[in-house]
Amino acid sequence: MRIGELAKQVGMSTDALRYYEQQGLLSAPQRSASGYRQYGRTHMAQLHFIRRAKDVGFSLEEIAELLKINFEKAEHSCQEVKDLTLKKRDLVAERIAELQRFHASLSQLAEQCCGSSAPAQHCSILTALEDIDGLNQ
Repeated sequence: MRIGELAKQVGMSTDALRYYEQQGLLSAPQRSASGYRQYGRTHMAQLHFIRRAKDVGFSLEEIAELLKINFEKAEHSCQEVKDLTLKKRDLVAERIAELQRFHASLSQLAEQCCGSSAPAQHCSILTALEDIDGLNQ
């Protein structure tokens, strides 16, 4: 099948498919006599793998590593895949904690602001953001 057909079947853009091919995530397809890329079931399986890996949060670099392991299963262990997964899970947990800190800080800033229609010259949020190392306290 051609790139447009494959893109439609897997729900991705043709640009995404070309990008994955450039990045080595998608194996290079054969070309027809007229130069069109010809994709098959293997490409579709690779794209479904990529999509599922992206859906659970793996980066393209991590997906490349997982694809390599997937293609060379006999040379790798389940522990390697689990380690990659746990590492990603831990990074996600760190990011969640960071976002929770942002949320708390933003909530605190918002609570301290009067929110009136008065000029922003004395806005507590702007004052707090301008505060360098507590100099404006």
